[in-house]
Amino acid sequence: MGFTARALMLVVVLSSPAMAQDNGWIQDHLTALDGLFGATVQVLDIFLFADFGTGFPLIVAVLVAGGVYYTFYFRWLSVRAFRHAIDVLRGRYDNPDDPGEISHFQALSSALSATIGLGNIAGVAIAVGLGGPGAIFWMVLTAIFGMSSKLASCTLAVMYRNKRADGQIFGGPMYYMQEGLSKKGMTEFGRTLAVVYAFLTIGGSFGGGNMFQSNQTLEILGTISPWFKEFNWLVGLLMAGLVGLVIIGGIRRIGHVTSRIVPVMCGLYVLASMVIILYHIADVPAMIGRIVSMAFTGSAIYGGFTGVLIMGIRRAAFSNEAGLGSAAFAHAAAKTDEPAREGIVAMIGPFIDTIVICTMTGLVCMITGAYLRPEFQSGDFIVGTRMTAAAFDSVIPGASYVLAIAVFMFAFSTMISWSYYGERAWEYLFGGRSILIYRLLFVFFVFMGSVTALTNVLGFSDMMILGMAFPNIVAGVLLSPQIRATLFDYWERLQSGQMKTYK
Repeated sequence: MGFTARALMLVVVLSSPAMAQDNGWIQDHLTALDGLFGATVQVLDIFLFADFGTGFPLIVAVLVAGGVYYTFYFRWLSVRAFRHAIDVLRGRYDNPDDPGEISHFQALSSALSATIGLGNIAGVAIAVGLGGPGAIFWMVLTAIFGMSSKLASCTLAVMYRNKRADGQIFGGPMYYMQEGLSKKGMTEFGRTLAVVYAFLTIGGSFGGGNMFQSNQTLEILGTISPWFKEFNWLVGLLMAGLVGLVIIGGIRRIGHVTSRIVPVMCGLYVLASMVIILYHIADVPAMIGRIVSMAFTGSAIYGGFTGVLIMGIRRAAFSNEAGLGSAAFAHAAAKTDEPAREGIVAMIGPFIDTIVICTMTGLVCMITGAYLRPEFQSGDFIVGTRMTAAAFDSVIPGASYVLAIAVFMFAFSTMISWSYYGERAWEYLFGGRSILIYRLLFVFFVFMGSVTALTNVLGFSDMMILGMAFPNIVAGVLLSPQIRATLFDYWERLQSGQMKTYK
C-alpha cells in the first residue's frame, strides 16, 4: 500500500464516529505523545523566555533589538519609502517580463494571510485585558520597528532566491543564510543556521501554522453551536479538504486564493470595527489619551510599567512575525528583478497586521468596556475571542457569528500560507521529490488539530516558530551591509527618476 493510500485510510479511520468512541487507545496514544513533549516545552520556555532578572524575555529582546537596529541602520527607510510601497502594490512598477511566480500584491497577501489570524483577534484582547490600554502603544511602536525587520529579510529573500529547471522561482531564509554567509567566509556556520531554521519552520508549520489553527477554529465555532464540537471530525475533514485543494497548486494558487481572501476578511473586520468606534466616537479622544498615558504609568493591576511594556511588545512581535523571516518565503516568489523593491512591499505587512488590525481590536475592546469585565481576565485564546465577540455584540447584535466566520477565514488563510513555508523548508532538507509526503502530512495534521487537544505538541511547535528568530536575526545582522547597499542603491535610482513605470 502506498503512502497516499495509507494516509487517506488513517484519516478515514480516525474520522469515523464509531472509531472515536470505541477505540480509546487512539486517544491514549495521542495523550502519551503529548506528554512526551511536555518536558521539552518547559526547557524551551525557560530558554526563550529567560529574562535574566530584567523582566524582559530573551526572545522578545532579540526581536525588538533586531528591528531597532535595522531601522536606524537603514536610516528609517521603512518610513521614508512607505508611499513608494503603496505605488508598487498598485502595480505602477509591475513588469510582466520580470522573473517570479506571483505579483507584489499576491506576495504581500500570502504573507499577510500567515500572520493575520487569532493573534489579531484573541491575542490583542488578551494583551489589553491583562496589560491595559497602554499595551496598544507599545504594540504599535514595536510594529514600526518590525517593518524594518520585514524589509531586511524580504530584500535578502529576493537577492538569494533560486530557480528550478522548469523555471519556477523559490527561496527563503535558508538560502540567504547558507549562500550569503558563505560569501563572507562563514560557509559552515551559514549551513548550520540554515538547517536549524528549516527544521524549526517545518515543526512550526505543523503546529502553530496548522494544528493550532484548526483546533482553535473548532473551539470558537463551538461557542456558537455545540454541533461543531459534536461533529468536529466532519469540520476537520472539510478544512483538510479545502487546504489540500489549495496547496496542491503551489504558490501560484496560494497567491491567487489569498489575494482574494485577505482583502475581504480584512475589509469586513475593519468595517465592523469602524462601526463600533464611530458609535462611541465621543469617547475616542479620551481613550487615545489613556493609551498614551498608561503606556508609561501602568497601574499595579496591570503589572506596572514593565508589565504593560512587555505585554504590548510581546503581542506585536508574535502577531506580525517581524524578525522571524517567515514572510521571506512568500516574497521570494514575487515577480521582480529588484530585491529592494520587494523588501519595501513586505514592510507594509506589520503596518496592516498590527497598526491597523490589532489596533482596531484593541480599541473595540476598550471603547466598549469589554476589557474590564472580570470573566475575560485570562490568558486563554478562547477567552480572548469571547471578549472581542462580546465587544462586537454590544453594538452589533449577532456580530459574534460574523466574527466566527472571520476566524475561520483567518485560520484557513494562515494554514495555506504556512503550508508553503514548511514545504520550502522540507524541500531544502529532503529535496523536491518528497514534497508530496509533506503535503499529505500537512493535510493530515489539519484534521488532527480539529479532533485532538495536544497542548504540549502545540506549545512545542509555537516555541519552534519563535525560535526561528534567532538564526534569522543573526544572519540578517551579519548580512546587513549587503542589504543596506542594495536598498540605498535602489532608493538613489528611484529618487533620480531612473525607475520605469508601467501604469
